[in-house]
Amino acid sequence: MQFTVTFFLLVSIAVSAFSFLFAAWLYQWVKNRPSSNKRIAEVGTLIKNGANTFLTKEYTVLAEFAGVAAVLILILLPAPIWKGNPLDNLVMALAYLFGTVFSAIAGVIGIRIATIANVKTAEAAQNGIKPSFMSGFRGGAVMGMAVVGSTLLGVALVMLITNNTTALLGFSFGASSLALFAKAGGGIFTKTADISADLVGKVELGIPEDDPRNPAVIADNVGDNVGDVAGMGADLFDSNVASMAAALVIAASLDKAAGGAVNASMVFCYAAIGLLASIIGVATARMGKHGNPTKALNSSTYVTTALFGILTAAATWAFNFEWRIWGASAVGLLVGVVIGIASDYFTDDTKKPVHNVAKASETGPAFTILSGISYGFLSTLPAMIGIAISALAAYKLCDPIGPGYAMFGISMAAVGMLSIVGMIISNDAYGPIVDNARGLAEMGDLGDDVLEITDSLDSAGNTVKAVTKGFAIGAAGLTVIALLGAFISQVNDSAAALGLEGITGFDIMNPIVFFGLLIGASVPAVFSAMLMLGVDRNAQRMVSEIHRQFREILGLKEGKEGVVPEYDKCIEIATFGALKELIPAGLVTIIITLLVGFIGGVQAIGGYLGGNIISGLLLALFMSNAGGLWDNSKKYIESGNNGGKGSDAHKAAVVGDTVGDPFKDTAGPSINTQITVVSLVSSLMSTLFLTLSIFH
Repeated sequence: MQFTVTFFLLVSIAVSAFSFLFAAWLYQWVKNRPSSNKRIAEVGTLIKNGANTFLTKEYTVLAEFAGVAAVLILILLPAPIWKGNPLDNLVMALAYLFGTVFSAIAGVIGIRIATIANVKTAEAAQNGIKPSFMSGFRGGAVMGMAVVGSTLLGVALVMLITNNTTALLGFSFGASSLALFAKAGGGIFTKTADISADLVGKVELGIPEDDPRNPAVIADNVGDNVGDVAGMGADLFDSNVASMAAALVIAASLDKAAGGAVNASMVFCYAAIGLLASIIGVATARMGKHGNPTKALNSSTYVTTALFGILTAAATWAFNFEWRIWGASAVGLLVGVVIGIASDYFTDDTKKPVHNVAKASETGPAFTILSGISYGFLSTLPAMIGIAISALAAYKLCDPIGPGYAMFGISMAAVGMLSIVGMIISNDAYGPIVDNARGLAEMGDLGDDVLEITDSLDSAGNTVKAVTKGFAIGAAGLTVIALLGAFISQVNDSAAALGLEGITGFDIMNPIVFFGLLIGASVPAVFSAMLMLGVDRNAQRMVSEIHRQFREILGLKEGKEGVVPEYDKCIEIATFGALKELIPAGLVTIIITLLVGFIGGVQAIGGYLGGNIISGLLLALFMSNAGGLWDNSKKYIESGNNGGKGSDAHKAAVVGDTVGDPFKDTAGPSINTQITVVSLVSSLMSTLFLTLSIFH
């Protein structure tokens, strides 16, 4: 069968609409779960109001940034407005704003459902683990369906309206720039509160994790939503858009040479099938009465993976697509699963690394840190090998098809890896929902049996969160390799139009390339340091505020009836600090990219992107896995192992978790967005770098 690309665009829009309808049904299902506990309703409202207040303030700041960026894009891209066609510049600026709006909507939808699902999940735990799990999972799935539906709809609309892949890069840059700041801001907020609550509550006073006497406890629960739901939703939205944009830029170049649209059709066909497979996977997710939540979450992922493989094979046969490209996407997906399994091994509390770190904690926090860092570094090897193998396999599989197809194969491996992102986001958003539910159960005094159920759900959330982060980082690795290919395509198109010589690759023995390589390798480390110093400064302010309240509010420490801490003060500190710290780190990475481009030109940018990709992936994997490992080691001890709660091992593990928090929830997951942002900036600015650099 032969169909035009318009047919696949319309199918993509139809599947997106179906995903929104399914998300609406899931939303109503969760909302209709019974909830009657007044104390839980009160705390749930505090969390909801805090999350909405932060998101409103954050998006106000980001709207100002997006407005300035849109004006600069209007003036300069794709070519200075006084040199090129002003309409092209207007389309680019509008596509950028369109991307930021879609990314913001993803965060709003996530917050709205998460702050309902946490209350429903806590109360459902009174009836057993199964109803509680289903409330948490389906709450997360609303986010999954809405985010991926928005991705596919946004990309399809941009292509349908403009038929311009450069505009698509603008849309992707809008999504990426907002995701970068949303993830950084949410990460700083959540870890400020988490670290402060743990250090004063658990280590100093020996009170439970979600004790309502702790002034930071509501800010901590708000942070779970703004960091792990809104921030991670924007992050995975960005990764998915970037992978499709990179694939479509290369596909358009190949289709132009061949005089058709088969490659662009294939991208949309596979993306639509991925969303459909995720919808089926979520709809069929179940757990037995005494089931294992980790197993249930992973089973859904494997079902979705198998469905994608089968349905894309059927589509490849039916539409006469190239089987080698199907092979590349299948390799990407399988490697994504392998990366997930590796992350699971190093972070699951039933596996040796977690047990060994818990054992090391008996000797003190120095050994907790040392063992956790060591396992974190070890965990990077399987994932880095996986990304390398998938890139190499995709390249070799597709190279025989013809010139340019090798890089298209890598981009389709990234599309394959992110094809089940609907399920990945559903699992990821499940984590903070059940984490909040655990806190609500404690504050609502629902009893030890309910706490045991919510602890089990929370532990599964932590493990699956590490898996989804590994998946997201792996996909970002393949996506940015594909974006490097898109950068070369953009440079060569500009060079041909200007009568200049194009590029085929980058020689690291060229001093200009090596100059870019060294600077690019240092940027993820600087970016991470700026974010973690932001958490450090903000947490110190909050710890001082918690000490003040315990000192000045009489009866708070003793838990006298009617004595309530000033929760809003801690929420204000977390909000103000996050907004103050989020812009500089993101701006620094963009400014360094522009400086390298205008000094060394496209050759320096090639090296810069290579260095940025490699060191960024390594640091992101290390920090994500080490943080998850420390967190689950703490929970493993709290469940009665190696001395249990209150022991020296427990206090050491809390210190490890405190170090790991900004690793896994602030810097680590923000790095993959940073890599994507600098890659997109490089592609969008390629013409200017080609013509205006000091060293050509």
